[in-house]
Amino acid sequence: MKINELILYTTSLEEQKKFYSHTLGLPLLDTSSKSFKVAVGYSLLIFKLREYATPYHIAFNIPSYLDPEALAWIRKRMSVLKYQGKGLIDFVNWNARSIYFYDADQNIIELIARKSLGIQSLDTFDHHAFLCISEVGMAVNDIETTYSQLQKLSDFKIYDGDFEKFCAVGDEHGLFILINKHRKDWFPTDDKAFSSDFEIEFQNHGRLLEFAFRQGEIKVTVGS
Repeated sequence: MKINELILYTTSLEEQKKFYSHTLGLPLLDTSSKSFKVAVGYSLLIFKLREYATPYHIAFNIPSYLDPEALAWIRKRMSVLKYQGKGLIDFVNWNARSIYFYDADQNIIELIARKSLGIQSLDTFDHHAFLCISEVGMAVNDIETTYSQLQKLSDFKIYDGDFEKFCAVGDEHGLFILINKHRKDWFPTDDKAFSSDFEIEFQNHGRLLEFAFRQGEIKVTVGS
C-alpha cells in the first residue's frame, strides 16, 4: 500500500506548521489560515484547523540503515520517547527499528527503519530521509469489523497481530495500525487511544482509493 495523502486535524495550526516545516524541515507546499501541507517524501501530509481534535499516531519510513543517525538528528531537536530506557526501539519480528517523539499536538510520531526493504541512502540524515507516510493509527471499537470494512475496499493482508487488541493491516510500505481502544493504548507511552478523525488517499494493488475515518468508522468516498 502506498499512502499518497493524509489529512489530520489540529487546534494549534501555527505551532504544528512551525514544527513540521522548521523543526523537521519538511518542505512547506501550501499554507493558509485554515490549513497547511508538507511533503513527506512521496506522501503529502495536510493539517486542517478545527475547534476540537484528539491525538494521532502516524509513522514515516526512513532509510533502512540510518536509524542511529536519525536518533542523533531527532535528539538535537526534541526529546525522544523511550521504551525500557531506550530511544531506538528494536522490533525483531518486523526486522525494523523505530524512534518515537511528540509533535506540537502530542501526536505520537514514529520514524521506522525497515531493514527488509533494504533502502540505501547517503550517510547523513536530514528531512530528505523522510521517505513516506507508512503507518496510520486507527483506534476502533472492534478490529474485525474495521478489517471487514477495509476488505470491501481492497484486498488487505494482515501484516501482524489479530482481532483482539492489535492488528497491522497492509505491507511495509503502508499500514493501517488497528487497535481496540477499549483494550489497548498507544505504544510506547500508553497514551489514551482516541478515534481521531482523518482522511486518506492511497493506492493498493494498482487502485486509487480514499476514505474518511469519522468517530471510529470508515466512511467511503463515493467512487472509491
